[in-house]
Amino acid sequence: MYVYILYSKTILKYYVGQTANIEKRVLRHNAGYVKSTKRGLPWVLIYKIKVHSMCEALLLERKIKKRGAKRYLDNQFGV
Repeated sequence: MYVYILYSKTILKYYVGQTANIEKRVLRHNAGYVKSTKRGLPWVLIYKIKVHSMCEALLLERKIKKRGAKRYLDNQFGV
């Protein structure tokens, strides 16, 4: 399982999600199949982290969304 963060230069927004197949999921986002990201094409994968279970992925995704993706990334990379 992976937790990932995408960024859209078009709408200047982040998107946080979790998946078992990161490559396929990013392709689906950029093909316009995901309703919540359809408007911000193209999306760029800027962060991914591998976790051991779906439970762990859901908890981390929730934590990132609560904190905000930009703030989470700033804290991770010391910005």
